[in-house]
Amino acid sequence: MRQLSGTDATFLYTETASAPMHVSALTIYDQSTAEGGKVRFTELVKNYTERLRDIPAMTSRLVTVPLDLDHPYWVSDGTFDPEFHIRHLALPAPGDWRQLCILISRLHARPLDRDRPLWEAYIIEGLDNVEGMPKGCFAVFTKTHHAAIDGSSSIDLAAAFHDLTPDYKADRKSVEFDIERQPSNWELVTRAQWNNIKKPFHFLGVARNTMPGLAKVLNGLRKGELQRVKNVPRTRFNQKVSPHRVFQAVEVELQIIKDIKNAFPGATVNDVALTIVGGALRKYLNHHKELPEDSLVSMAPINVRTSDDKAGGNIISSMAVKLRTDIEDPLGRLAAVNEGTRDAKELASAIGARTMTDYSEFIPSVLAARASKLVGAVQTTMKPAFNCVVTNVPGPTVPLYSTGAKMLAYYGAGPVLDGLGLIHVITSYHGKFFIAVTSCREMMPDPGFYRDCVTETIDELVAAAASAAANDTAKSTRKKRAKS
Repeated sequence: MRQLSGTDATFLYTETASAPMHVSALTIYDQSTAEGGKVRFTELVKNYTERLRDIPAMTSRLVTVPLDLDHPYWVSDGTFDPEFHIRHLALPAPGDWRQLCILISRLHARPLDRDRPLWEAYIIEGLDNVEGMPKGCFAVFTKTHHAAIDGSSSIDLAAAFHDLTPDYKADRKSVEFDIERQPSNWELVTRAQWNNIKKPFHFLGVARNTMPGLAKVLNGLRKGELQRVKNVPRTRFNQKVSPHRVFQAVEVELQIIKDIKNAFPGATVNDVALTIVGGALRKYLNHHKELPEDSLVSMAPINVRTSDDKAGGNIISSMAVKLRTDIEDPLGRLAAVNEGTRDAKELASAIGARTMTDYSEFIPSVLAARASKLVGAVQTTMKPAFNCVVTNVPGPTVPLYSTGAKMLAYYGAGPVLDGLGLIHVITSYHGKFFIAVTSCREMMPDPGFYRDCVTETIDELVAAAASAAANDTAKSTRKKRAKS
């Protein structure tokens, strides 16, 4: 029996019927690499089941404490049923990308069953007309509650389901799972009282370690040595979300992103990703005549997980970054984003990346549960802190195989909630770079157009980077001739 951390539990408390809080992944496979050139559904179920037994988040369900006196627990009680969690679907003809995105939008919108381990997987066939993908390929769409994993641990989870070669051999032994005793309500209440007694002493230790850093931050902000984001405009994405979702994605060669990065000294791949999102949002909102004068602001999660953090769950912080939607010039926007991310990192470093994560452990569970619902109710009337989320999760650089089938693409989908109805999940895999977008259907009724905005922004950055490189080459040649 393992108790959820304060951060993990917050994702449960924040969840509503219109805003389920799970993270998802869409992977596409070429089954021609498998033995016999075919992967059967029963083989996939067997493979997943074999590998699940060592992952507690996949085999445990929630047990809540009466009256929310403490955060819930994960308990493995034998309720795991592979045939319930793993489902088999197929796209109707013609089986193209648009149909796949519509199906993913609908699957992602459905909440998970809290009476079961909080995950689902869908094996999807019929993708014969998805552009760039071979005939006979299939997709796997997985949903896992954010209370169980964050972006970084989702990559570790994906690695557990894959091999480095197509040589897959099923283990024909029966799979057994550890079954833990179901705790009584009296035991849960007793544990809650003991935990609440210990929390003030732990709080004093954390406060003693973090107060000097917080004092330094306040002093730095007062002197102007540190900068924080101000004047966040309100957009269509800061309204109340509906229960319906849209999903779209763009794939590009990772080297193209690196070439753009190299056009501006000091820039990072993450800066380029933020610049692309900023350009796409500028085009999208300008098309709808809703582009504000002030720059839109993104929440950028920060992975603060260390090599000692092996239990899964959420070990994350965040920073606010301007997307510079107020700048039309592509490389000018990249330069401004680069400056903004440096300021955001300096502020996050001064505060301490894990400070807010540490403090979340001391918020009483009853207060956290009630506050989460209250914030969700008033979020659309408050001044927004962010306009969207952009999370960058680098993936494997080598090809992976599942049940012998080679993985071709890896897209992510995240949760949206009231006041924050747009999330971009940036992933990379084996030389590819993926930008996936999840939003509320009422806020973004035209996801295909937004995809075009992303593509056009990438093309503009590629052209600007090539022009800058050509100018640098010409200057270098002129200098050499002058010396001669």
